[in-house]
Parts: sequence; structure tokens; C-alpha cells
Amino acid sequence: MTTARRWCLVALGVALLLALPVAIGALPARDSDVTAARLLERVKASGAVTYSGYAESQGGLQLPLTDRFTDVADLLGQRTRLRVWWRGTNDWRVDAIDAAGETDLIHDAGGTTTWDYESDEAIRTNEPNFRLPRSADLLPSELGRRLLQDAAANQVTRIPPDRIAGRDAPGIRLTPSEPRTTVDHVDVWVDPDTGLPLRVSVYGKHERAPAMSTTFLQVSTQLPAASDTAFVLPPGAEMHFEDTVDIASAADQFAPVTPPDQLAGLHRRVIGDDLGAVGTYGRGVTLLVAVPLWDDAADPLRDQLVATPGARIADHGTTLTVGPLSLLLTPEGPRGLSWLLSGSVTVPTLTTAATELAENPPVER
Repeated sequence: MTTARRWCLVALGVALLLALPVAIGALPARDSDVTAARLLERVKASGAVTYSGYAESQGGLQLPLTDRFTDVADLLGQRTRLRVWWRGTNDWRVDAIDAAGETDLIHDAGGTTTWDYESDEAIRTNEPNFRLPRSADLLPSELGRRLLQDAAANQVTRIPPDRIAGRDAPGIRLTPSEPRTTVDHVDVWVDPDTGLPLRVSVYGKHERAPAMSTTFLQVSTQLPAASDTAFVLPPGAEMHFEDTVDIASAADQFAPVTPPDQLAGLHRRVIGDDLGAVGTYGRGVTLLVAVPLWDDAADPLRDQLVATPGARIADHGTTLTVGPLSLLLTPEGPRGLSWLLSGSVTVPTLTTAATELAENPPVER
């Protein structure tokens, strides 16, 4: 199939999908007597559900990041259309279509292949303990389960149902109780039979529009065929193997420091079997991430942040708030490292973290 014909088919498919919810949305959603606590249980248990479909995410976070963070800035700040085939946590494929073209992720037990149609190039990597967000993380099924995984039954309430991808989906709202979080609430609409999240909307404090939303336009819970998640390198294309996925995974593997067990009063999360140089702290939607950056990455990022309206410069670093996301880049410290602190926590929380890192520098590893 030629490239031109392939893109014509993609455009036609997207056009049909965009028209589909208009007709389906005209049907009123039937409510259910399922409780919020029961829906929460089903969402938490939905990790084994198989599915395929089309989804669309819309990010409202315009992040002034450098080219080292371009992919995550695009994901969180624009519209992305996602085609997914999910046979299991170690067997899935997600094709992301955005303004720049199409990039596919194919994951198996051995790692992840990133296929870029425009460059005709495939990159194979191992799955790191820590990485930046990628397109698969914005699927309603993945984002919804991750945001609700640590929620308690007394933190969720029922909200009116909605008609999503042809299904009557009861909704629940998570209202976090942690005072340091910048997330006001998270709304999730769920397939009541499988617990699969079908739509997710994340709201920041004092914000009327969601900072991030993602929804299925079409979904099936039948097991996709093995051929749907397989990847065969096209003739003439190139395959490269890389040790790291992105700048964050490189820092986690190679930066010569070990983050503290606690930061700003938040306990460190354990990711994988080996604790790397990146520290992740908090629970649920209250998340603080501490990434050590060498000066070749920190200096251009600092220049970009300083030039951004709304940025504040102080002795502890440069801070910026975009919706529910807060960022702080510290000055260069010992070993030529700066710390990029970010997450869904308040600026005072980041400031406390920066002060602790400056007064008690992490030990070498």
C-alpha cells in the first residue's frame, strides 16, 4: 500500500470515528444503582481486561519545555488520537496520530518498539523503571486505573452517567483529601461490566475546564488477534537499539545520586526492583517527581523557564505553574547536577523539597 493511499484510509477512518459519537451521544445514558465504592473496586481490578478501540486525548497544559521534552509537552498540550489493541500488560500496540504524523508503540515482554512512519525508523528499548509519559499512558483505561489505584472508598462519589462509545457508563468522582495536591477532582466513567475506564477528566484547583481529558470513541472488550499487536519491520526500514527511552530514564540509570526516602514530607514510591536516581513521592493523584539533570539539559531548560510569563526566580530555583502541574528547577548543585522537581503538588511543597535537597545533598551511589 502506498503512503498516500495509507494516509487517505487513515483520514477516512478518523472522519468516520469523529462522526460516530454525534449519533451515539444523542441517546440518553441509563443510570445504574452500582455504588461508587463498587465501581472503584472494578476499576482497580480492570488491569487484566483485554480491549481494542479508538480514543482521543486532549491536553490543556502548555508547557514551555525544550526539545529534550518535546514529546511529553505535545502529549500534555494538544489533541492526540489513539488506536489501541491490548492483549495484556506485556502484549499491546498503540498508534498515536497527531499534528506531526503517526508514531506507534509496540510492547512485549522483551521491551518496547517505537515505530515512526515519517522517518521510516524503529527504535527498540528495554522497559525502564522510570520514564516520561508516552501515548499509551493517555488511554482512558490506563490513566483512569492509575489515578484511582490508591483511592479509598470514602474519597469517591457517584456522578451522573454518560453515553460513551455506545455504552451506558456510570461515573465516579475522586476528590483527594491531601492538602498539598493541586488536583481538585478526577471524574471517571466506567464500563460497569468490566470496570474498564471509558473517559477520564482531570481538574485543577479553581479550574472549570479539565487540564486533561481522554475518552474512547469506540471500544471492544474482545481479545484482539495476535497479529494486531505484532510488528514486522518493513523492507528498507531501519531498526536501532537504544539503552535509554528518554532523558528521564537516562538520568534514572546514570546520574550518580540516590534520592532521599522522604521529600517535603512525602514518602518515596518504590518502582521496580532497583531504586534509580529519579525519586517519585506521594500517593494517588498527589505526586512529586525529582529528576537530576546534567547542565547540558538543565541550562537550556532554565533559560526557557526564565523567559516564560508567570515564571518566578528565587534562591531555591525557578518555578512555574501550568494548571495543576507545578515545576521547579533548582540552581546547579554538587556534582554539576540540578534537580527538576515537578508534579501535582503546590509550589510551597516543591520549594520545601528544593530546600531539603540543597541542605542535605543526596548521597552518591
